[in-house]
Amino acid sequence: MLIQFCKSKIAHAVVTEAELLYEGSITIDSKLMRAVGIVPHERVEVLNINNGNRFNTYTIAGKAGSGVICLNGPAARLGVVGDHVIILSYAYMTPREAKRAKLRIIYMDAKNRIKSRFPSQKIKKGYHPANVK
Repeated sequence: MLIQFCKSKIAHAVVTEAELLYEGSITIDSKLMRAVGIVPHERVEVLNINNGNRFNTYTIAGKAGSGVICLNGPAARLGVVGDHVIILSYAYMTPREAKRAKLRIIYMDAKNRIKSRFPSQKIKKGYHPANVK
């Protein structure tokens, strides 16, 4: 039996662009994609913190270091520039594999630069990513 495991999370990214007249997808700074192991054309789930929308789409690698988070095509109707989003990717694996797997998370600052990482960052009691400087 296979289960779906959350393998990657880009937390609190800011939408920088929305391109309605496009086939559909989300463009993500390729540096951010590499940091959490998301590959081009991988299916992701996008959670819009501002309006509660959740949707699935696929990724396009944007320019490394640009901070781009662009909602393309129909997804552009589900968020606007300035919205905060969480981007998740999943993998199918056995329960045994899932026990050994590690969720890779990056927390973004206001310019979509990596503010902190998990699991490489030591997490202390009372930790919340919003309080990381």
